[in-house]
Amino acid sequence: MTRRRVCLGAFAGAHGIKGEAKVKTFTDSEAGVARYGPVESEDGARRFTLKFIRVLKKGLALVAAPEIRTREDAAALAGVRFFVDRARLPAAGEGEYYPGDLIGLAAIGDDGAPLGKVVAFYNFGAGDILEFEAGDGKRTMVPFTDAAVPTVDLEGGVVTIAVAALHTDPAGDDALDHPED
Repeated sequence: MTRRRVCLGAFAGAHGIKGEAKVKTFTDSEAGVARYGPVESEDGARRFTLKFIRVLKKGLALVAAPEIRTREDAAALAGVRFFVDRARLPAAGEGEYYPGDLIGLAAIGDDGAPLGKVVAFYNFGAGDILEFEAGDGKRTMVPFTDAAVPTVDLEGGVVTIAVAALHTDPAGDDALDHPED
């Protein structure tokens, strides 16, 4: 069985002179970055026992860790993402999913046609987006909403994509269908 990890955040630089670090959080609450025990760098080479200090602003926390002793140590970690084993996280609620649990699922249309495999999950600020890749390498993004992705079957390894979501002009402009005279 392969080890599955979830990215909780990324170091964002030093704060102060005592080795405290700013962290961009990918958790529901900023304190969540320190809630599940020690974290490790993406390559697994470094471990950190984070202690949450306070929220600096939405999505940005201040943390300390015994492994980060100086301002220089904290500054050198800028951009390093950190992970925790998926098994240490609580179960997702009804209708909720950890993005990493969706990666690798088969994508089928609501008409039953195979569409490919889920390869990424994004949120650029306007909402969640699911990306899947067809067998020919073409990638398609759809909003991760109930309308565009009506069912997720983790046990069956499948997400269903509404075919109508694949043919929507993202700008909402039907000028593509009706050129001006």
